[in-house]
Amino acid sequence: LSCDLLPPALPDTLVVAISATGGSRETLDALARYRGRSFVLAMTNVPGSPVTEGADLVVPMAAGAERGGVACRTFQHTLALLLALRDRLTGTGTGLPALLRRTAEATGDLLERRDLWLEAAAELLDGPDGVHTIAPVERLSSAEQSALMFREGPRRAADACESGDWSHVDVYLTKTLDYRALLFPGSRYDDQAMEWITRRGSAVLTVGGEVPGARASVRYRHDDDRDVALLTETLVAELVAARWWLAGSRPQVRGGAGR
Repeated sequence: LSCDLLPPALPDTLVVAISATGGSRETLDALARYRGRSFVLAMTNVPGSPVTEGADLVVPMAAGAERGGVACRTFQHTLALLLALRDRLTGTGTGLPALLRRTAEATGDLLERRDLWLEAAAELLDGPDGVHTIAPVERLSSAEQSALMFREGPRRAADACESGDWSHVDVYLTKTLDYRALLFPGSRYDDQAMEWITRRGSAVLTVGGEVPGARASVRYRHDDDRDVALLTETLVAELVAARWWLAGSRPQVRGGAGR
């Protein structure tokens, strides 16, 4: 959004403006060139917020209040709404309601069983050099969202990487850092990354699948469905981050995440 080289504002252009708070400056700046010129769909969790002004269609995220100031449910709801938009525009896929039911079951499963996995997961990822999150390209949002949770809540160093790119980017860090990674399996390059990780004794927690060499794994209901994983798996990082935040950053909780 910080780039001025945006697509032209044409009458047949659909612009989807997404802002959980409805007031993100970068989104509003980009949107200004399209209001009144293109069809604008505003997706937000705050009705009547600035992003809705002049919009041709407003789609509420309906995620409820996120009192900590960190986007968790709004992230999940945004993905679900984008899948619905995709189905509407392409005329393909009629299984979204069933997918959302499975996602709700998967989310509920992780939450209900968190006493069984959360403490061990938080301990495994708790290192002096931050957390590194790894995901396949089609679910890179899971790595990015998870890294954001560690930065935004407990203010830990965190870095996101795509599984195939890992061997060209993060592999070097395993030699010098106490490398702790959260891996979302599903890439054909997982084994390539794990070869280096295992060789150098780094610690990996997988979510939604078993990978040889990982120290531990968090499984949940329907985690063999990649669409369910897309909508669910970031909850693990969100809960680990919340645990660290509450344990060591209580002054920030009172005022929300902020900057």
